[in-house]
Amino acid sequence: MPRPVTSTASTAWKGDLLSGSGATALETSQLGTLDLSWKARAEESTQGTTSPEELLGAAHSACYSMQFSNMLAENDTPPTTVDTKADVTFNIAEGGITGIALTVTAKIDGIEDADFQRIAEEAKSSCPVSKALSGVDITLTASLA
Repeated sequence: MPRPVTSTASTAWKGDLLSGSGATALETSQLGTLDLSWKARAEESTQGTTSPEELLGAAHSACYSMQFSNMLAENDTPPTTVDTKADVTFNIAEGGITGIALTVTAKIDGIEDADFQRIAEEAKSSCPVSKALSGVDITLTASLA
């Protein structure tokens, strides 16, 4: 039986929300530390500064791509490529994260579009990150390359 795996990240924040700043460290992978700010979250992201929503989009697009590629392989139509983008919308006036739009383009030999669309939707609903974010509206646009 597979054992549970825990991944860890941490954030250190200095100052108040509006003028403060922070850094998120990817502790498990030790791949780096990413700078955070309120401005990057609530206004326009600035180069070199990220937001929780961008990090969430990275996690969601990665998880979806993995889930979709596995389901395609189980369908005997393994993908050559799967490219997924996750646009996470943050609207403070509406209470925070209001939606996630997944856009996937995949190159797959020997699959009919109807099967591709069905598996793409199934991957969206069964992806562990999608499940964790079930309180948010998640849309999907899927196309064959």
